[in-house]
Amino acid sequence: MAHASIFCVMSGQNFALFETALGNCALVWSQRGVAGVQLPEANLAATRRRVLRRFPAAREAVTSPDVQHAIDGIIALLRGEPIDLSGVVLDIDGIPEFNSRVYAIARSIPPGETLSYGEIAQRLGDRMLAREVGQALGQNPIPLIVPCHRVLAAGGKTGGFSASGGVVTKLRLLTIEGAQPGGPMLFDRLPLEARHRRG
Repeated sequence: MAHASIFCVMSGQNFALFETALGNCALVWSQRGVAGVQLPEANLAATRRRVLRRFPAAREAVTSPDVQHAIDGIIALLRGEPIDLSGVVLDIDGIPEFNSRVYAIARSIPPGETLSYGEIAQRLGDRMLAREVGQALGQNPIPLIVPCHRVLAAGGKTGGFSASGGVVTKLRLLTIEGAQPGGPMLFDRLPLEARHRRG
């Protein structure tokens, strides 16, 4: 019999809190895959409260190996390792089809690289959809695994970020990944604006 990934031994949604270089995060999962990632709030209790506001039916639970693998990847990514999280299985049940298409493109952006809202819209077939792309990313329930922080406004401007800390958190994530939103240091790599991922 073929092996199937087991994300949850219980029905419904579960969550686990874990410590990262950025602070206490949480991951929410169901038997279908990862349903949510919570970036750090002010403290552990606030992060837990935020998870339960977003996912009121979720229960704190012990992780399965697949879930722990996703958590370990997030921890490594926030340590500055160029981890590819595109293989993590997601539970996108209930997410609008347009948003799912935007998230699939965002997941293709490697750490340290970026796309603009307009570039994602162009890949969707209509550059005029840039505003809708931004709105979809603002509703992203699975940050880091769907790396909405790697999507910028035109001209390398940061654009918005809906997680706690807003644009400051987005800039921290980009800096951790080596995207250098503040520009290069002496003899360092090219600035963010010059290193957009094209394609």
